[in-house]
Amino acid sequence: MASRRSTRHDGEQGIRFSRTLFIALLVVSGALIAFDRPASRSAPFASFRAGFTDVSAPLLDLAAKPLRAVKNIGPYWRRQGELVAENDRLRQQLTEARYWEDLAYRQRDRIEVYEAALDVESAAIEDRIGAWTVADPRGPFVRARLIGRGSDAGIRDGYPVINLYGLVGRVYETGRRSARVLLLTDLNSRVPVMADRSNARAILVGDNSEFPRLDYVGRAPDIQPGDRIVSSGDDGILPRGLPVGEAVATRDGGWRVRLYSDQAPVDFVWVWPFQRVTAPAPEAEPETPPTEGPLGAELPAAQPSGDGPAGREDATQDQGAAAVEASDTDTDATPPDGTATEDNR
Repeated sequence: MASRRSTRHDGEQGIRFSRTLFIALLVVSGALIAFDRPASRSAPFASFRAGFTDVSAPLLDLAAKPLRAVKNIGPYWRRQGELVAENDRLRQQLTEARYWEDLAYRQRDRIEVYEAALDVESAAIEDRIGAWTVADPRGPFVRARLIGRGSDAGIRDGYPVINLYGLVGRVYETGRRSARVLLLTDLNSRVPVMADRSNARAILVGDNSEFPRLDYVGRAPDIQPGDRIVSSGDDGILPRGLPVGEAVATRDGGWRVRLYSDQAPVDFVWVWPFQRVTAPAPEAEPETPPTEGPLGAELPAAQPSGDGPAGREDATQDQGAAAVEASDTDTDATPPDGTATEDNR
């Protein structure tokens, strides 16, 4: 009975260690933690530890695979359900995309017919030039980027720069192998834009914020939140219809634009060569070729008419010169002895 009672007592309270052994183990643990430094480890201990890790790591990974598989059963089936829903959504989007693709082809053909009938030339946009961008911390602008292509690749000042989503900015300064791009959000950026729905004009003004504002929109602009904002091409520098962003109303009654180009980092861009619309040059007056006579001799220039005062004065001088010449001729025809010829009599 005594032994049975002692066994029950040990089972209820567990095995007890002496207080001295507990303190000794605590001191040893603290010493190992305090003196376990990479610089103080001996080479044999470090090599033994590395070898033990190399042997135990594959065994631990192999033992954890069944546990990992059991743990991932729930998330796996939940992911399968999400994939089914995502596939249904993608099929619906693909059907809608095919409809819009067919509509775009029909609109393209219709526009070509209209342009041919009206004899209208579309904007001259050549093949775009791809380039990688880097930051421009030492440039004169706060919001600017540098691209690794320059005039050797056909880039000129003023060319529009776009990424996969929309307009990024325009080329401001061009070198032989690099160029500086002024972003739409910079304080010095001014781009004429319009609402794609209503053709309401405005100026996109950068102010070094993420959402440039719309200025000169008028007192009652026909702009609604979410309207697609595109370039208007009124300045003749950027082509018409480049996607810029969406209109966002502010609390003070103004308008700002959420840029499409901010949907992804501006790492790779395209530069579109665009022929500017410039004023026609003044035409030079054609030179009158000299008039030649029958034998190749140049004829005297035309005398001014006698309608004006200068013409009448020139005619009077010509008549006086003719009278003097006639009197000299009569004097030369009289003989020196004073006798007159039969003709004079």
